[in-house]
Amino acid sequence: MSLGNAIRAATSGVPRLYAAARGSGASHRDALGMVAASAAALVIAARRHPSEWREQNAVRHFSWQAFLTARYGREAASALALAHEQRSSDAADSAVDRANNTAGQEYAAAHSADLQHGAVWATVTSLAEVAEGEWAAGRLSGRRPPDA
Repeated sequence: MSLGNAIRAATSGVPRLYAAARGSGASHRDALGMVAASAAALVIAARRHPSEWREQNAVRHFSWQAFLTARYGREAASALALAHEQRSSDAADSAVDRANNTAGQEYAAAHSADLQHGAVWATVTSLAEVAEGEWAAGRLSGRRPPDA
């Protein structure tokens, strides 16, 4: 995904993600923060992996869900993940996304104290670096499941 496409994708899902955040109990301010973090994860992954779509997608989902889980809780992170997948017509791709979302949420649960503070961009960038290590180690999903 090119950077321009990433920006368009980030803004097209804003109402759906905002509604999901509010539906999870987030305040107006927190819902806006969740949407901003979602956009940051998308743009950072697109910049770091412009020609490696599967890695880009894995890095994006891991860092996005890790950040949201650490800052806003797993319920809110899961609500945004569900809202994101609701428009997908590709069940295999959604399964890959869910696996990477879960990996990010689990990472956040184990490292929550380290992720509580700091600017969004810097924190999501550091999470992208963690995700890249997870990808290289084969711990993130990037291919369709064999039965798909």
